[in-house]
Amino acid sequence: MISPRSAAGQSGLRLAARHGRRPVRFALRFSSEPDRRTVTIVYSPFYRRAFLVGTVLVLGYALLKILDPFWGALGWAAFLAFFLYPVHKWLTAKLKGRVNLSAGIITGLTPFVVIAPLAVLGIVFARQVANLIEYLRSLDYSTYPEILARLESYPVVGRVFGWLRDELSITAEQVRGWAIDGAQSLLKSAASVGSNMVLGVVGTLVGFFLMLFLLFFLLRDGRSMLMHVVRLVPLDDSRRRALIVYLADVTRAVVYGSALTALIQGALVGIGFAIAQLPAPVVFGVLAAIAAFIPAAGTGLVLVPAVLYLALVGRWGAAAFLAIWAAVVGFSDNILRPVLTAQRAPVSTLAVFVGVIGGVATFGFIGLVIGPVLLSLIVALLRFAEETLAGADRRRKGARAAAKAGPEE
Repeated sequence: MISPRSAAGQSGLRLAARHGRRPVRFALRFSSEPDRRTVTIVYSPFYRRAFLVGTVLVLGYALLKILDPFWGALGWAAFLAFFLYPVHKWLTAKLKGRVNLSAGIITGLTPFVVIAPLAVLGIVFARQVANLIEYLRSLDYSTYPEILARLESYPVVGRVFGWLRDELSITAEQVRGWAIDGAQSLLKSAASVGSNMVLGVVGTLVGFFLMLFLLFFLLRDGRSMLMHVVRLVPLDDSRRRALIVYLADVTRAVVYGSALTALIQGALVGIGFAIAQLPAPVVFGVLAAIAAFIPAAGTGLVLVPAVLYLALVGRWGAAAFLAIWAAVVGFSDNILRPVLTAQRAPVSTLAVFVGVIGGVATFGFIGLVIGPVLLSLIVALLRFAEETLAGADRRRKGARAAAKAGPEE
């Protein structure tokens, strides 16, 4: 009988198979007991790691497919949990550590305090889109030649508009047709945005209650879940804590610094439109909030055309007011962003912009927040890895310098 534990020493049958440059070893070991025979297969470290990575990839893909119907609810629950966690922490302290009660109170109030206002905003948005289309259709386009003549009277741009009139020969009927076609396209796009806003917040009845269910557990157990995941990061405790703080600061910078700043600026633009008696202030406020994510241009994409329109129709007082208001809105970004983020972590403007576009295309309305957060977290991880490698390189160079200096002394 072949036995690995016999007095003659370890013996057995080993079959070596080449896998790349490293062998995969199999050891067949038979028990020395006459009535029992066992076989143990010993694999190489490379095979074990490859099997582990493959298993993780397969299970991860399966998990993604399982969660696919719930990404909308999970995204909103995660965003609201992060946004409301400071309230949950404060309320838990007031309730003397009763975490379940605090999470239950916040979850119960969320539909009335957070969801309902957003749903109402979506309904008002859709109604004002229809009113805006009617307003554009009711405009008197017979005044187009007068507006064009006024533009040609300006010292610098007048020659440009005169050349355009002579070369293109644009008539009032053409302008009317373009306005109506553009209005219909705007109606379709804006109605889609408005419905996505309402459905993204409320969704189906099942999705809505699923979002509340997930919100409760993310408020109660989200921090411990995150700690379990972070413990898997192969870093020492000090670097792991630094990574947690850095990622938290980046997330706050995006959620509070970018998203909340955009909401405030959008509200200011809507107020300015209402004061200037322009149509559909809620529509343009929402559009300005979305435009606030765009680098350099920002809310100017909405405010500058409005100022030019007021000037062209002869409402100089309203144009002057809106121009000053536009400067105030633009300057508010320099005040709101540092105050809301406490200047904790720099966030790439390009990452925010690309994240907004890609996030909306991938996740829908919630992608306005999820896209920039995910992309900024990836940039933060790469930056953190670069800093870690740079620190290790400096330590190696210091050790080499100390080793060289030692014998000389």
